[in-house]
Amino acid sequence: MSSEEIRANDELTDQPLEETPEAAAEDSELDEGNVTEEQVAQEEAAAEPDQEEEPSLDVQLERAEARADEYLESLQRERASFQNYRKRVEAERAQQAERVRGEVLLKLLPVLDDFYRATEAVPEDSRDSWYEGILLILRKLERFLEDQGVKEIPALGEKFDPNFHEAVGVVDSTDAEPETIVEVLQRGYQHNDRVLRPALVRVAQ
Repeated sequence: MSSEEIRANDELTDQPLEETPEAAAEDSELDEGNVTEEQVAQEEAAAEPDQEEEPSLDVQLERAEARADEYLESLQRERASFQNYRKRVEAERAQQAERVRGEVLLKLLPVLDDFYRATEAVPEDSRDSWYEGILLILRKLERFLEDQGVKEIPALGEKFDPNFHEAVGVVDSTDAEPETIVEVLQRGYQHNDRVLRPALVRVAQ
């Protein structure tokens, strides 16, 4: 190769390569693509709906007052329900206590009957200081029962009442009206308004 040819090749190598039309078109497309993405992002952001505006103070106050009224009404209902429950429980407890007290008092009645029979069986000429002591004990027992609300059911000479009396026989009598109690075999007692034990009686026919 001659020296002229070598110089010609070196000159060609040093010259910058010209951009082909295809490469220029490709670069142009990339630039356009970048611009288009930004525009799309802006359009999407603009298309998003505006956030819901926060309600005004008046609206918030009305809502809070409505909730407060609802809570107050619920609390009042619960309080009334609790008070009714408490009253019902207290009434049931009182009734239960009354029944238990009545059962205890009922068990004392046979002791009272024994005292009456014992004192009535003592002859009048033998009623000494010992007899007076028995009467004193009997009076204390009677007062105790009275303090507990126990009282004897009237019977002798009264009209027969199945709510308070239990007839164990009839007696032919011309002196008493029919259905009149002429004899008491066992005293009856009631505790307040509840009959502890009906009186066992005989009734005129």
